[in-house]
Amino acid sequence: MSRPGLRPMAEKLFSDVRELTFDGVGVTRQSYGRGESDTADYLRAFAASEGLEVRADRAANLVFGLPQTAAASAVTWCGSHIDSVPQGGNFDGYAGVVAGLLCLVAQKAGGTPYARPLEVVAFRGEESAWFGKAYMGSGALFGKVSESDLALKQRTTGESMEACMRRCGADVEAIRAQQTLLDKARIKAYLELHIEQGPVMVARQLSLAVVSGIRGNVRHNRVVCHGDAQHSGVVPRWLRHDAMFAVADLIMRIDEHWRVLLERGTDLVVTTGIVSTDPAEHSISRIPGQVSFSLEARSKSTDTLEAFYQLVRAECGSIERERGVRFEFDRRLLSDPATMDEKLCGVLSEACAAQQAAFELIPSGAGHDASLFANAGIPSGMLFVRNQNGSHNPHEAMDIEDFMLGVGAMDAAFARLK
Repeated sequence: MSRPGLRPMAEKLFSDVRELTFDGVGVTRQSYGRGESDTADYLRAFAASEGLEVRADRAANLVFGLPQTAAASAVTWCGSHIDSVPQGGNFDGYAGVVAGLLCLVAQKAGGTPYARPLEVVAFRGEESAWFGKAYMGSGALFGKVSESDLALKQRTTGESMEACMRRCGADVEAIRAQQTLLDKARIKAYLELHIEQGPVMVARQLSLAVVSGIRGNVRHNRVVCHGDAQHSGVVPRWLRHDAMFAVADLIMRIDEHWRVLLERGTDLVVTTGIVSTDPAEHSISRIPGQVSFSLEARSKSTDTLEAFYQLVRAECGSIERERGVRFEFDRRLLSDPATMDEKLCGVLSEACAAQQAAFELIPSGAGHDASLFANAGIPSGMLFVRNQNGSHNPHEAMDIEDFMLGVGAMDAAFARLK
């Protein structure tokens, strides 16, 4: 990419949106809410100033392109999400949208036209932090947002997902009917640039990485262990139905199974979080009668996820019998693993080599919108950019030099697609 001024433009796009959505600690861009909508409005204005066309699709995602591209019968899509976790970092998701927009700006300024036109998509609602469900904006396009999903409540306001989506202009009736809201045959490939959200690239001193596949996950936002609340000083161990010890027992059993599976070479990561007793009744002198927690397992294998999930449920049954408690699970949520297209991995590898960037082929432990496209049969590929300090925190630290290498690689990849 030879157009002067792309790097300052990138820096401004990042700094403006950070300032716009800064919450005093990090950035907060609520899915189908204020911070995300403010970012969408900013990007609309930016697109207009650069002579790009922008439209909202029926899930309220934004689609950017050069004039007349909307009429093209075959396109490449590039995109990522513009929401964030609460008090998150500025680059997660948003960097992929900026990268695509820079490629469009360079094309508009007179760069060699891509053989296949490019459209850039800014997805809403990728993060599960707000409603307990991920991929809302992209999932709606593929008919994967259900009526029960639409009833999920926003974590801070209590509003339904349906109300929030409707306010942003989404076609809620079509989404509830699980209609397909895009022409899959028109999209010949989907590419996504994203920061790496773990430490591998920093440790290996890689500026870029080509993603081989994306882990899926099975999760419960809330599991409740019901025991019996009693005075802590008068009930002996053998007569207790202690919900906290039951949950601790379960977590330790899960951890042991995880350790054994890793020793066998199984791809698996497990997380238990949001552990809490009821603050209205908990006390240092009270045996906890109710404890809630979240549960998530991720793997590149659907079979591994299902087998591990059934193992967890079996352990719950065992603990129920041993400790006289009861586990209550909310709705099970499942996101399928995805494999990136082999040809597109090759194209991205060649594009990285053309930038003279150090890169490797690595898997993604985090989920991305690209997984929905891949599992819908649309050839998909992902490019990671090095990022220090992890992600889903305010300390994300993507170097602008690495980012511009990534933009150059994406541009080179688009040029190779016909």
